[in-house]
Amino acid sequence: MNQPKITIRNYQPADFHKYVLLQAQVEKAEPMGRCVSPQFIAAQLRRPKYRPGHDLFIAEIGEDIVGYMAVEAELPIRRVVLDCAVKPEHRGKGLATKLFTHAMNRIRELGVEAVHVNIKQDNMVAGKMLTGLGFRLVRQFLELGLDIGGVDGLGVHPAVAWRYLRPGQEDELTKLQNRAFAGMWGYNPNTVETITFRINQSTCSSRDIVLAYDEDKAVGCCWTGISCEEGIPSLRKGRIHMLGVDPNHRGKGIGRELMVVGLARLRNRGLRVAELTVDSKNKAAYALYQALGFEVQARTLWYEKLIS
Repeated sequence: MNQPKITIRNYQPADFHKYVLLQAQVEKAEPMGRCVSPQFIAAQLRRPKYRPGHDLFIAEIGEDIVGYMAVEAELPIRRVVLDCAVKPEHRGKGLATKLFTHAMNRIRELGVEAVHVNIKQDNMVAGKMLTGLGFRLVRQFLELGLDIGGVDGLGVHPAVAWRYLRPGQEDELTKLQNRAFAGMWGYNPNTVETITFRINQSTCSSRDIVLAYDEDKAVGCCWTGISCEEGIPSLRKGRIHMLGVDPNHRGKGIGRELMVVGLARLRNRGLRVAELTVDSKNKAAYALYQALGFEVQARTLWYEKLIS
């Protein structure tokens, strides 16, 4: 019996609806908390410095798109992050490896030093495949969750001076984030263009971002949002996307105060659960989240392949 012909090629605008359908099918089969609405995916394809025609590869059988691999270039830190998905019924046929082989041409064009891939800890098939392609395990991240309804004190005004982000403060927020996260593993310095793009998405507003102040200087930020369940924005789960404090103002309880404000923001929106992701080696952050009642829900693994 002849095997169906697999075509690997670059993404084209005409692929959009099939690409959305593929993402929805993969999310339904293996929930990862991704948003798969056409509006959200269309916005992601337009994000700054991303070129789908060069950075997104499609696996096609006949007229059916059965897999993809996206190349996310983070040139300031000389790495690429890969995102790959294959329909469950087409796994075990080497599709991911074929996609990776094609993506490597683009990766070499970008002149990066490393390729990173993030998978669930229990995805042993993907881990074995990555090892076979020359990747090695380099990091473990923790997925944490908290029942906001069971937390006391979220209605209390914190001691730190704070306010929501205002229009025109994108540059201030960008500089604060880059100071707060400088040197942390995997952090790619933000740009005003990227921050502005994220704020203007339909799933975000300026009131999702809280800034802490020392007089007139922003010294901390907490960026909240809504998680996705079954591919759409959740009615019960919120997310702490980012919590950061200027290195010169740490040790003063600002991070905890910002978390209180952020969690209160999520609860006031009617959400019952808060989620976040933390590097297992970031002991200070993990201790703060544990003190607030967050518990580990899952673990993800980062694999790395160095490019010679």
